[in-house]
Parts: sequence; C-alpha cells; structure tokens
Amino acid sequence: MQNYILHNWSIVRGGTSSTQKALFFNLRRIRAKLAHGQRGGPEADEVFSYIAEAFGVPLADVEFMDARLSGPDLSLNVPLGESEGTGGPDRIAMLVDDQPRPDEAVGQALDRDRRVAWLREALTTLSEREREIVAERRLTEEATTLEALGDRLGISKERVRQIESRAMEKLRAELTKRHTENAAEIMI
Repeated sequence: MQNYILHNWSIVRGGTSSTQKALFFNLRRIRAKLAHGQRGGPEADEVFSYIAEAFGVPLADVEFMDARLSGPDLSLNVPLGESEGTGGPDRIAMLVDDQPRPDEAVGQALDRDRRVAWLREALTTLSEREREIVAERRLTEEATTLEALGDRLGISKERVRQIESRAMEKLRAELTKRHTENAAEIMI
C-alpha cells in the first residue's frame, strides 16, 4: 500500500530507497511535531538538521524531499500567461534540447563513417610523402606549419605547399571518380 502511495502521489516519481521512503512518509509529521513542541517554532535549518540526524540521512536529502513535498505539480501544457485563454506559449515550449534527434545522430554517424572510409580509400592513391603532408596539414586538430614540415622532410616550405596542393587535387579527382553520385558531399 505504501509503495502505491509513494509512486502515485505525484506525476513525478519520488524516492525509492528506504531512507527516501521514510522521509516521504514522516517528514511532514515530524516537522509539525517539532514546530508545536517549541515556543515560537524552531528554524527550518534546525528542524531539517534534527530530522537528518534522526533518520541518518544527509541534510541535503531532507531539504530536497521537503522541497518536493512542498511544491505543487505543474502541467507542461498550461500557458505561461495570466489566464489559460491567452493562448501564450506553454511550459513545454520552453524546454529546448539542442542535441540532434536520435535518427539524425545515427544518420550523421553513418555519413561520417562513410566519408572516412572514402577518404582512407582515396589516400591510398597518394605517395607516402603526399600522405604524410596531407595528414599533418589537413587531418589533425592542429595543423603542422609548412615550415616545420619542410624542415622535417628536408625541403622548402614552398615545395611542401606545392606537394600539398597537388595531393589535394589528386584526392578530389579520386573521390569524384569513385563516388560521382555523391559528388555534392565531397568537400576537400
């Protein structure tokens, strides 16, 4: 019976641990008893501290349960205006999720995986030096400078730029040749 009450007193599910259940069923009663037992009534912090100590739970749990029991349930479909007839936005319109929908996220992941496979396939057409330059300049978070690559490869930075440019043209041509139906998706 108590489990039914606990799970159905509100549209929002309450606590399920034994301490949360004890707080749910006894918090109001104990707070009222403490308020009547002292003249002028104790401060809320004192009551909550006593209850937390009596139940052996953190003070934050007592404060959280009190806030949950004190506040009313609010419908997300009620307009935010003064009266329901105003036709203003409702609370649910105020909830924003910036994350893509699950179907969009899956589609994006599949597209990304497909493009990575295409790029890996096209990279095999480049020479070792071209692959290294493209990888260092275009496929890392922080691109290596032309000068640093030139020093490492023993060539000028202008020569590195020329090799990079030629390698990018090769990649574009290879990707376009192999995937003409998806040419709009290929942006190198």
